[in-house]
Amino acid sequence: MTDVAARAEAGFRQAYAAPPAGRWAAPGRVNLIGEHTDYNDGFVLPFALPLRTVVAAAPRPTEDWTVWSELTGETVDFDADEVAAPGRVTGWAAYVAGVVWALREAGHPVPGARLAVASDVPLGAGLSSSAALEAAVLTALVDLGGLDLPATLQPRLAQRAENHYVGAPTGIMDQSAAIRCRAGHALFLDCRTEQVDHVPFDLDHDGLAILVIDSRAPHRHADGEYASRRATCEKAAHLLGVPALRDVPADALDDALARLPDDETRRRTRHVVTENQRVRDSVALLRAGEIRRIGPLLTASHASMRDDFAITVAEVDTAVDTALAAGALGARMTGGGFGGCVLALVEADRADAVGVAVAAAYAARGYATPTRFTALPAAGATRLA
Repeated sequence: MTDVAARAEAGFRQAYAAPPAGRWAAPGRVNLIGEHTDYNDGFVLPFALPLRTVVAAAPRPTEDWTVWSELTGETVDFDADEVAAPGRVTGWAAYVAGVVWALREAGHPVPGARLAVASDVPLGAGLSSSAALEAAVLTALVDLGGLDLPATLQPRLAQRAENHYVGAPTGIMDQSAAIRCRAGHALFLDCRTEQVDHVPFDLDHDGLAILVIDSRAPHRHADGEYASRRATCEKAAHLLGVPALRDVPADALDDALARLPDDETRRRTRHVVTENQRVRDSVALLRAGEIRRIGPLLTASHASMRDDFAITVAEVDTAVDTALAAGALGARMTGGGFGGCVLALVEADRADAVGVAVAAAYAARGYATPTRFTALPAAGATRLA
């Protein structure tokens, strides 16, 4: 954190020849369990990573914004007229402009500002780098402007920026995790009501760790696969006469599947209904202090994503299978699929051995060398001292 915050401040001073008024940070996230349940009004269980995006910022008296990016070295300027028209600001800066747009659309007097962005959240790995950027910018602008916007309302606004300004059809989970997570806890989120519960997830106490493995298979939704699955889920809910698949009880699943017309729709539905139940079961175990016992649920989640939802690729399947063979208590892909990261619940003293085993399996298959780190649940968006 200290390093990325220092880089953001140094970038601000370099870009604007002045010190920032402050620094604001928001985390990437991994989803412990609950994949493709969010847009089905279901349940998810993410936690925030110690990897952060930091925004150094200062207000300016005019209604215009300038943002510098460490990643690209670019400085992008936009004014109120450009912000008002989605599509005028493009590329990475659209996420920043989208936050300004969403705040203004909601009636908030957004201060003009100069911003500098630095990040340790990997891009394209399914760790929600976009939500981390949105949340850090949002937290900075709310603070700089003294805006009356409680944290409970901020995720929906950040999601609106991504959906309607950037044009990415994400659910509410990523922004909720980036803004509302607490250190040492997982965030049990009801995606319909947006009610959250902070569930204790003290890995250190139990001698455990979450090993996050970047499969190095590009994480991509652009090929329409995400939209296709969402449409299938919506069709299934309509056929079953329910508002969303969240409303199909697990004990009525067999009856529901029998009413659906084709195997693909049945398999997509089965994943969502059983995944929601796995989230609930995981929360019950964590509340009981039985962290190790969630391992089989993680593994079952992966099998469901692989076999019923068909969103895994060879690299992530290899990482999961190898981690389990090397002693992981459970492992699954995390994120929207077709690449991205795998998480494995491991004994803390076995994390390196599991990581080495996965790297060896990748080398044997000619895959790109995976990267890895261990993660403990961190805090959501905040102003730094």
